Amino acid sequence: MKKHILVIPGDGIGPEVTTWGKAVLEQIATEYGHEFTFDEALMGHVAIEATGNPLPDETLEKAKASDAILFGAVGHAKYDNDPSAKVRPEQGLLKIRKELGLYANLRPIMLFDELLDASSLKPEVLRGTDILFFRELTGDVYFGEKNRSEDRNTASDLMIYHRYEVERIATKAFEAARARSKRLCSVDKANVLESSRLWREVVQELAKQYPDVETEHMFIDNAAMQLVKNPKKFDVVLTANLFGDILTDEASQIAGSMGMLASASIGDGTGFFEPIHGSAHDIAGQNKANPLASILSVALMLEISFGLQDEAKRITSAIDKALKDGYRTGDIADANTDQSKILGTDAMGQKVLEYLQQPVLS
Repeated sequence: MKKHILVIPGDGIGPEVTTWGKAVLEQIATEYGHEFTFDEALMGHVAIEATGNPLPDETLEKAKASDAILFGAVGHAKYDNDPSAKVRPEQGLLKIRKELGLYANLRPIMLFDELLDASSLKPEVLRGTDILFFRELTGDVYFGEKNRSEDRNTASDLMIYHRYEVERIATKAFEAARARSKRLCSVDKANVLESSRLWREVVQELAKQYPDVETEHMFIDNAAMQLVKNPKKFDVVLTANLFGDILTDEASQIAGSMGMLASASIGDGTGFFEPIHGSAHDIAGQNKANPLASILSVALMLEISFGLQDEAKRITSAIDKALKDGYRTGDIADANTDQSKILGTDAMGQKVLEYLQQPVLS
């Protein structure tokens, strides 16, 4: 298989973790006889510093010409502390999603048994959890019309959805549920919001085409509570952009750390794969970042964009072996962790490569 992959390291710890995502792709290509070629591009704060634009035209052109994109993170404290800034790193991320038609964000909550104690939740509550979130990505308040009054004392963001936007992501979620345990929970706020009433109406209509899938509707406040009370209750979760942003970050505590969660943003063309942990500038350049979410994002890329199931499972298995043997980065270590096995970014990435290079036992 020949594929061209664009790497966008981005800001903060992005370059550190994507280095190991790329290294794993190169190892998989060598082992399985694939040909992966790579290019690199700027986005976010580094792009603003270099070009004045969070998503330079050159980056967008490279993105559209690639078979898949491995992304790091965008963001910088400089902008967090300046709400009046007109040009912001996150604008690049929103624009590339829109330009590539990446309307569905998939976030699997993959729970490794070795990390049950890394979560703030009780192991008996967590064990057996396996959730796949479908978060709509190009609608809602993030893309709706925004206004600020002339006196700067009143602001508004339009929460807007079109029927086709709900239909296309709901279809993907129903198809995924059909292939899993045939359970789907759609999360909204239909008791208050008109956009949520449209959302629920569309999902109810579409559910008739999937009579084998058990469909449940839940308000966002209840869903947030149930996610920490009984996460095993959920299998496929379908929700809007804003609600999905909040729920998936909450769900990171199920896996023990944001450093363990991968994501895929997909539409009908080039897929975009990234860890969910953000730029984490407080640890950038210190060799402390957890590279496993970026490596798991690579596994998602191989599975979803390229259809390489065995290769994806090989990566997940290598990570599982590293964890079983006690290796941890700082964010997933606990009081019982062997101090000699708490690794930095590079050592953990190298450790996964070592397990990948071991022969597969039949």
